[in-house]
Amino acid sequence: MPGYDFRLPFEQPIFELQEQIETLEANETTSPELRERIRELRKQLTETTKAIYNHLDPWETVQVARHKERPKFTDYLDLVFDEFVELHGDRFFGDDRALRAGFAKLDEYKVLVVGHEKGKTLKERNECYFGCAHPEGYRKAMQKMALAAKYGLPIIAMIDTPGAYPGIGAEERGQAMVIAQSMMEMSRFKTPIICVVIGEGGSGGALGIGVGDRVSILQHAYYSVISPEGCAGILWKSHNYAEQAAQALRITSKHLSEMGVVDDVIEEPLGGAHRDHHQMAGRMKVYLLKTLRELLRKPTDELLAQRYEKFRRIGPYLETQPTG
Repeated sequence: MPGYDFRLPFEQPIFELQEQIETLEANETTSPELRERIRELRKQLTETTKAIYNHLDPWETVQVARHKERPKFTDYLDLVFDEFVELHGDRFFGDDRALRAGFAKLDEYKVLVVGHEKGKTLKERNECYFGCAHPEGYRKAMQKMALAAKYGLPIIAMIDTPGAYPGIGAEERGQAMVIAQSMMEMSRFKTPIICVVIGEGGSGGALGIGVGDRVSILQHAYYSVISPEGCAGILWKSHNYAEQAAQALRITSKHLSEMGVVDDVIEEPLGGAHRDHHQMAGRMKVYLLKTLRELLRKPTDELLAQRYEKFRRIGPYLETQPTG
C-alpha cells in the first residue's frame, strides 16, 4: 500500500490495527476463530480510518496534502490521460521543471494539461524546486494555454505548490508581474478551463494557474493565500504557531466550499489519496469528463461572462454599521 512507511502522527491507530491484521494473517494455522478475528479487525480498521479522516483539523489536512506518497501531477498524467506530449521552454529564459505543460487526450477529448510538479526523489525535488515555479514557468504555461485557446482545446490545470519560488533571481525576472499577467490571460482565454487543487494550493503560485470556469479541490487538499508557516511567521514571528495559523486561515475543502471559493470537492479514497492512486485517478477522470462535457455545451461568450462573475463574487462580506 502506498504511504505505508510514512506515518502521520494522527494515523497511529490505523497502523496499529494494520499490524495486528498482518500478524494474524501471517499465522500458518488458520481456524474459524482466527478468520473471524481478522474480519472484526478489518471492520474496525475501516471504521477507525473513516472516523479519523472525517474529522481532520486544518493542520492535519495540511499534513495529508503534503504527504510524500500523495499522487503527483505526473501520476495523474499516467493514470488519467493518454498520449501526453510535453512542451518545453518560455522562449525567453529557460524551461522551468516545477511547472509542466503539454497536449494530451482525455478519452475522446484533446486537451492541454498544465500542472505543478514537486518530484518524488530528492534529485527530482531539487530540479523542481519542490513545486515552486519561477517566472519562466508561468510564461511557459501562458504561452501553451494561448496555443490551446487558439485551436479551441480545453485547458486542465492541476495545482500543487506551497507557493511561487521566492528567490532573488525569480523576483528580478518579474515573479509577481508574471503571475498577475497569467491570471489576467486565463480570465480571457476563449476555451473551457478546469482547475483542480490536488495537494497544496499556496499563495500566488497557485493562483498563477488557478483562474478557470470550474475550480475544484480534492477532499484533503488545501488552498490558501499563504502557507500556515508563512502566516505564523508574520503574525506570531515563529513557525511554531503553524497549527494555530492553519485553524485561522480557513483553508480546508469544507471551508472553501462554504465560502464559495471552490465549485466542487472531489472525494478521496478512504484514508486519503495516498492510499490508492488508481482509485483517486478514476474519480479525477470521472469528474473531469463530466465537467468538460458541461462546459463544452456553453457558448464562448457565456463561458467568459460566467468566469468573470465567478471571481467577482468571491470574498463578499457584510459590514455592520455602528448604532447610536
